[in-house]
Amino acid sequence: MIRIEVGTDDFDIGDESLKVAGQGGGAIASFVGQVRDDGNLLSLELEHYPAMTQKALREIAETALSDWPLHAVTIIHRVGKLSVGENIVLVVTGSDHRKAAIESCSFIMDKLKTVAPFWKKETRADGETKWIEERASDVAASEKWGK
Repeated sequence: MIRIEVGTDDFDIGDESLKVAGQGGGAIASFVGQVRDDGNLLSLELEHYPAMTQKALREIAETALSDWPLHAVTIIHRVGKLSVGENIVLVVTGSDHRKAAIESCSFIMDKLKTVAPFWKKETRADGETKWIEERASDVAASEKWGK
């Protein structure tokens, strides 16, 4: 089962994990990304093109399902203006074994950072706004999977 949701609403990590757990298996892995406080950030605004984003997220999830023995994959990504400490992304994977659940969850996050078409703009405490550039470390993490 693949579940993908992109929108402005927050998510409940526990509820989403239970939904994946209900698909079978004994191992659930999850990752939650939040807007991090660097001492000067006020907000992060995420934009996307819905059709492109849905397609990219589905392809990432399908690759994970084909490469690991998973029962379920959930990807929830928020868009819009988010404040420091708010949830941005949730990935939950479920499998019979922890290695598959953990590796696939890591794979999905690495690909989300580089393949999924999201654009991020920071608003700083001094009033400056700037678009976030792709990080070399994110590209390297994604490329290590060879997919």
